Amino acid sequence: MQKKIGAALISVFYKDGLEPVVRELHRLGITIYSTGGTQKFIEELSIPVVPVESLTTYPSILGGRVKTLHPAVFGGLLGRRDVAQDIAEMKEYKIPAIDLVIVDLYPFEETLAQATSPSFAGKPEEAQKMVIEKIDIGGPSMIRAAAKNHKDLLVVAAKDDYTGLVELLKSQDGSTTYEQRRSYAAKAFEIVMHYDIAISNYFNPDIALPLSATGTKQVLRYGENPHQQGIFQGDLQNIFDKLHGKELSYNNLVDVDAAVQLIGEFPKEDNDAAVFAIIKHTNVCGIAIRTMMKAAWDAALAGDPESAFGGVLVCNGTIDKDTAEAISEIFFEVLIAQEFTPEALTILQAKKNRILLTLKKDPASGAQSKSLLNGVLSQQNDKGNYSEWKEVGGRTSTDEEKADLGFANIVCKHLKSNAIALVKNRQLVGKGCGQTSRVDAVRQSIEKAKQFSFDLNGAVMASDAFFPFNDCVQLGHQAGITAFIQPGGSIRDKDSIAYCTDNNLAMVFTGLRHFRH
Repeated sequence: MQKKIGAALISVFYKDGLEPVVRELHRLGITIYSTGGTQKFIEELSIPVVPVESLTTYPSILGGRVKTLHPAVFGGLLGRRDVAQDIAEMKEYKIPAIDLVIVDLYPFEETLAQATSPSFAGKPEEAQKMVIEKIDIGGPSMIRAAAKNHKDLLVVAAKDDYTGLVELLKSQDGSTTYEQRRSYAAKAFEIVMHYDIAISNYFNPDIALPLSATGTKQVLRYGENPHQQGIFQGDLQNIFDKLHGKELSYNNLVDVDAAVQLIGEFPKEDNDAAVFAIIKHTNVCGIAIRTMMKAAWDAALAGDPESAFGGVLVCNGTIDKDTAEAISEIFFEVLIAQEFTPEALTILQAKKNRILLTLKKDPASGAQSKSLLNGVLSQQNDKGNYSEWKEVGGRTSTDEEKADLGFANIVCKHLKSNAIALVKNRQLVGKGCGQTSRVDAVRQSIEKAKQFSFDLNGAVMASDAFFPFNDCVQLGHQAGITAFIQPGGSIRDKDSIAYCTDNNLAMVFTGLRHFRH
């Protein structure tokens, strides 16, 4: 059912793009109500505007904190046009019906980013005050009220909808359909939800909720499987520059997330060495540290060339010509790097579907979330490698073993539990992941190493959780493993410690478990 717009309420923080909307409303003879800076903006266009104060009989008070919170405003938003009592009360209290609401919100996230910038270092009280004042009250209230009453009202809560609104007003002569009002209302509720979650995360930074991705819904080709519909909500452009290739799929995005989490453990500024990793079904199937990127790629691929087929590749530096030529020899879905040389891009763009991304920033927000059981689980990110380095074996680990143990523990952290990582010379040479038994994970990791002819003599083993018995240590020792790293904390720690002592093996307790379900 189409409804003619007779009156509009406009109150926005950002005025860019608003002028065409105001001029079209004026052309259509629609009464415009407004407040503060928006009212002044409209007046400067020489367009008639009615101050909201003329409805409320109150000026803007409390430093601008209270302007529109009044029955004369909210009655006009919430009054039902087909309910006799509502119509009578609006008439009795001289409340005008409002048919269009254009409201945006104070820039909370932008202000928060400014308040946490270096320019506010050492000024916590000033920064906090600035952020708190950008918690909008009237704006979300008006948006929610108008969206609730979408049967009668159109609500526009995003400036990127101004162009579409002007076209709608022109093409329909100032009228709107129910389907249009409902669609705009749905987006308005998303905007308010995003805003509220951002504020909640400010007060609860350690257990943050995922932000809704207002205006950035992307319908994917399908979900995890072809018979499932998939949608991505988020702003990838803030994280990546896409240089080439087809659209990212649901499974691509899942693996890309795992890849970015992993490579975040090896920031280039903290580690001059090149790190290259291959991700398959969110697990690391190859990773190595070398002095040059090409060598890192070769070593990562050698760790499991079979699983690398169709994987997601990620590195912590620049892809050069030599590396690009080597990578091009296999089929892969996505390649993520800090940058690509022009020669490398030319080589890698030879196949049109390859997805090439440059990582602009670490997307980690300090928290992780997943939906389940009609709800959302949220937790702090699993930060760090170990909380202690406690040598408990038959001898102290060598310098070479220490380097491999620290690397292996990080790799193991990014494998699905139960997880085991075997490392030698900063190269993943065997892995066991997603096993229901830790012993099976050890067996799988050893078999993987044997499959690709790795010599495990002198290699190290990392486990994402403690060894409840000494069987895993025995299996590793029999395969040639000389040093182990694990969280410790089992009531039977002494069993594995005793085995290491009897066999002159090194073992390190980290005090930090890294389950990954």
